[in-house]
Amino acid sequence: MSTARSEYISDDSPSSPPSAPLDPLPGEREALDAYSRVVVDVAEALRPAVVNLRGQSRRDGSGSGVLFTPDGFLLTNHHVVHGHVVHGNESVRVRLTDGRELDGQVVGADPWTDLAVVHANGVGLPHAAFGDSAALRVGQLVVAIGSPFGFDSTVTAGVISALGRTLRSITGHLVDNVIQTDAALNPGNSGGPLVDSRGRVIGVNTAVIAPAQGICFAIPINAAKHILPQLMQHGRVVRGYLGLHGRAVPVRRSLIRQFGLSQEYAVEVQAVEPGAPADEAGIQPGDLIVELGEKQVSSVDAMHRLLSELPVGIPASIVLLRELRRLQRFVVPAEYPV
Repeated sequence: MSTARSEYISDDSPSSPPSAPLDPLPGEREALDAYSRVVVDVAEALRPAVVNLRGQSRRDGSGSGVLFTPDGFLLTNHHVVHGHVVHGNESVRVRLTDGRELDGQVVGADPWTDLAVVHANGVGLPHAAFGDSAALRVGQLVVAIGSPFGFDSTVTAGVISALGRTLRSITGHLVDNVIQTDAALNPGNSGGPLVDSRGRVIGVNTAVIAPAQGICFAIPINAAKHILPQLMQHGRVVRGYLGLHGRAVPVRRSLIRQFGLSQEYAVEVQAVEPGAPADEAGIQPGDLIVELGEKQVSSVDAMHRLLSELPVGIPASIVLLRELRRLQRFVVPAEYPV
């Protein structure tokens, strides 16, 4: 009995005092130092160009934006500036990192992509450069800067978790090639920049999945580059409109073989509005749309994307399958009704 008790006490007692945590190996220290240097350098370079946006009343919600010209043009989200209307003009307050507050006016907004351009009344302002979101790779370091919950110039870092995601904007339309990141974002980060390790803006932070942690999204900067000229010139993005209602349906194997199609889905026309461009082109309910503007159509969202690229008022080729025939028509997209 005494022997067993002695063994029990011996096994339960620590044989040596707890050891101190091991210091990182030299290679790990260098990696940590390099990571910190990148984040610090990016933060120091970009924070002056990141602004806080809010309505004229302090009760209004706030968001973020990033200046991209020295004369005050900045990029943000549509949902950040939507609704800040003063005497018919959309007006916001723009607060810089040095504490200055400038008057700002919404130049243009696009609810389809949830992007907007604001002009702050200032000159010689710090500004950021745009990068190339098409060159991004999963796993690379990114830094997010914004004003979550009103805390200006907050910096978070992470990696690109995935590329090529799709995200529905506030109008319900799909935004392509959305960037997924685990850099922490919170309310107020919307409209702020997602930046690569060279300090170039590669995305505009736009959304989080509320119940989850580390699942955040940014609109790719190349999408912004594509629509910026229209936002700055027209105040909106001019998109084409055909006046038809459709749905994506699978194409029968026999039709794929007969016409040598490389797609498995097409858009089936369900209804055509009288007098609309589709009606004038002779498109009928039951037709399968397989091409528009000489590009493949396999979903309604794909057709919407093509209509945002095709010029309004210029005839475009449209290829239909009607019963067992392949038909080519020309349709003239009208401007999408505002």
